[in-house]
Amino acid sequence: MKSLFRHIISLLPLIGGGWVGVSSCDSYIDITPKGAVTIDSARQYYELIVNPMRSYYPSSFAFLTDELWAKESNIIGYENLSANGINFTFNEQADRTLFGDNNLYENMYAYILRSNLIINNIDAAEGTQDIKTLAKAEARVFRAWDHFLAVNTFAKAYDPATAKTDGGVCIVTASDLEQTPAKATVDEVYNFIIAELEDAVPQLQAKPQNIYHPNRAYGYGLLAQVYLHHRDWQKARDAAEKSLALNDALVDYNEINAYRRGILDKNYGDKYGDDRNPEVLSYMWIGSGWNNEQAILYTYGIISPELIALYEEEKKDLRYTLFFMESGQPTTWFDTGSGADMWIPTVQNSKFMYATVGMRTPEVYLIQAEAEARLNNIGKAVQLLNTLRAKRIAGGNTDIATPSSQTEMVKLIIKERRKELLFGFHRFFDLKRLNIEPEYQKTVTHVFPVVNISAAYPQQTYTLQPNSRMYIIPFPHSARDKNPNLTLNTDERN
Repeated sequence: MKSLFRHIISLLPLIGGGWVGVSSCDSYIDITPKGAVTIDSARQYYELIVNPMRSYYPSSFAFLTDELWAKESNIIGYENLSANGINFTFNEQADRTLFGDNNLYENMYAYILRSNLIINNIDAAEGTQDIKTLAKAEARVFRAWDHFLAVNTFAKAYDPATAKTDGGVCIVTASDLEQTPAKATVDEVYNFIIAELEDAVPQLQAKPQNIYHPNRAYGYGLLAQVYLHHRDWQKARDAAEKSLALNDALVDYNEINAYRRGILDKNYGDKYGDDRNPEVLSYMWIGSGWNNEQAILYTYGIISPELIALYEEEKKDLRYTLFFMESGQPTTWFDTGSGADMWIPTVQNSKFMYATVGMRTPEVYLIQAEAEARLNNIGKAVQLLNTLRAKRIAGGNTDIATPSSQTEMVKLIIKERRKELLFGFHRFFDLKRLNIEPEYQKTVTHVFPVVNISAAYPQQTYTLQPNSRMYIIPFPHSARDKNPNLTLNTDERN
């Protein structure tokens, strides 16, 4: 298997592909002598879908939100010199086209190529039609996911009024390494994604033997997420309901809190480690796998004073008290006194599988809640929110009162999304999609620095407007050099 991936990976740079990690797959592919590799069975193609290291690096978008904070020495003096400095200070005057995206674009399209290799070649392999149908369905779901990430990162959010003319990303369905596909519109990309998922998701297994194969609960959850961004509220609700009918598990953070306080048996601590978190529907990471993600979260796991204030409104929100370093605790990773706190990857030395980029059941609850609210089913939206909150807030009395309007209900859901769906693409995508609605759009501000104020670097207020071009990440030079059809979706120079 390792030799096979070396062969595939060697081809990826030809289309701008990045490294595609894999592990624990040696038994799946037969390797012929002297390094010659063949894939001659449908089962082998099916196992090619497995990728425990599926990852997306966040440097090109992470600080374009109100969620994260940065160590001041990583920003001061770098306002024009690094992606983090430019993004944290919302510097629209900087030339972002000079910077790469740490292989974010290349990784997305490398994963798409991986899916295409399966979809386009498995029918000629030996094996049953059942395994071929399943493999193609799974590969199409992952292909749709990567197109979804790409269009929401490198193009405008879906807006029904402009999507048919807004520049999107390339839709790639071929395995031809020499192709230079045309850039589709945002509307065309969404139509492709929705068609792929509507056809493929019902063919997924409810419980694959390997957790790195997409299951049907994830498929319907992803379809609900896409419909939410596409503003198809009824379809988002229906897909979310189908997902939760397959997996509605929620981890009770009150149990974790009891373990931390020594009330539960010490063996409880590893209950949700590794692949044992029942909430996780897909395993995907910031960085290249779980261990690497923990290191990256030392930079991209520091939450802002504004987000902390949301947690502290209730004082007993276990999403904060369990998983963040206490404010003011000495550390070299962020500035004591800044008001920021940092994610802790362990609870009492026990790993808790969170899945920062992948989907979890709490997101599906929140998608259905928002869809219900948009359909003016306020009571159902409140019920879904309270079901989640009962597992997250200590001390009982976790229910929210029914708000007086649809707008207030949606705002409560947005707040809950901020507190539940940390890191990954979640808040960046939410700000983009909500900014097209006046009642939900937000001007983000960073008052910075907080600690290291000086005459050379006085405290300033940096502002990110709802219509800022910074919400559209420029395509990297490496991709544009290989494909002249890939023109930027912003007014920055090519």
